[in-house]
Amino acid sequence: MRRDRDIILLDQRGTGRSHRLDCDYETENVFEKFNELEVGPTNRKCRDDLSKTSDLRQYTTSIAVRDLDAVRVALGYDRINLYGGSYGTRVAQHYARKYPKATRTLILDGVINPEQVLGPAIAIDAERALDRILKRCSNDASCAKAFADPQADYHTLRDALTAKPVPAVVAEAATGRPINFEFTERHLSAVLRFASYNDDQAALLPLSLHLAVREQNYTPLANQFRVFAHSLEEAFAYGMHNSVACSEDTPLIDATKLDRVSLAATHMGALQVEQLIEACADWPKGVVDADLHAPFKSAVAVLLLSGADDPVTPPEYATLAQRAFADSKHVIVAGHGHGQLSAPCVDRVIANFIKAGSAKGLDSQCTRKLAPMPFFTTLAGPAP
Repeated sequence: MRRDRDIILLDQRGTGRSHRLDCDYETENVFEKFNELEVGPTNRKCRDDLSKTSDLRQYTTSIAVRDLDAVRVALGYDRINLYGGSYGTRVAQHYARKYPKATRTLILDGVINPEQVLGPAIAIDAERALDRILKRCSNDASCAKAFADPQADYHTLRDALTAKPVPAVVAEAATGRPINFEFTERHLSAVLRFASYNDDQAALLPLSLHLAVREQNYTPLANQFRVFAHSLEEAFAYGMHNSVACSEDTPLIDATKLDRVSLAATHMGALQVEQLIEACADWPKGVVDADLHAPFKSAVAVLLLSGADDPVTPPEYATLAQRAFADSKHVIVAGHGHGQLSAPCVDRVIANFIKAGSAKGLDSQCTRKLAPMPFFTTLAGPAP
């Protein structure tokens, strides 16, 4: 694509170098206290610190699409091709809604349907993705031979950690210093959820669960948690997250209507959505267009990309979003998780789509040959 087109990377305000809304949680030990969202005094301190230099109401999707169009105008482009991943798919679709004449094509990767309210189903979607991954192990000859019942290992371990945490040790990444901490059901839930995001980490799950249950070896799970915790800490702009979620989603969540029976059956439970509601009680509500969650119809060509085992934006979400577009193609990559941009051959599919400016007749056959990372049957790697 770079032979014929400019590729513009835009840090949405509140992220990257566009006045990133970071919260200072340096005093927190992520091994001893792990929460994806901070609530209570810590969250209020973050709000107050950021409010000294930022109007936290001005970091929503509705503001972002206006910024994006201002960038388009400043750079002199008549029409643009938009790639959005995960939350970025909401931004891209809202831009197409507000600026249809300036939008040539959309590539939506890990799709959020605009009509969706994010939060109530996150734990349920994560559980379903984990179930698919473990069933995929049971249907794989090498994995099934190594691990008789990965589902049983998962439930046995979950029950055991709910009853009593276990000691675990990991090496600090920078110094190698050993860190001792109590591995709890919350640590396990974090590993299960974030490992499901990509097939490389998912390939380790049956082995990690097996070693913990059968040999009381928690080191693989603890090391996976270490990787995810530090990655989340570095990548996640908590203030930006709150400004978006607390304005666009949480006000539409009715806590009395949560499916608590289904949530209780998941490894995440109701905690994530409860934390979200609590965190947002103390956060300013931002600018939200009245039609942000409204159905819409678009003549813009769209390529939708989904991973079959995506724990946060399953393919069903893309199928719902696809209804808005007359010119569209939905590609589902078997065994993959959240985000398909780096999957082999997907770059060629995207390039051909942008070149044609239409999804009609788009050849995506190469994606059917893609396979996820084989499951690790020992710490040495997958079966030969």
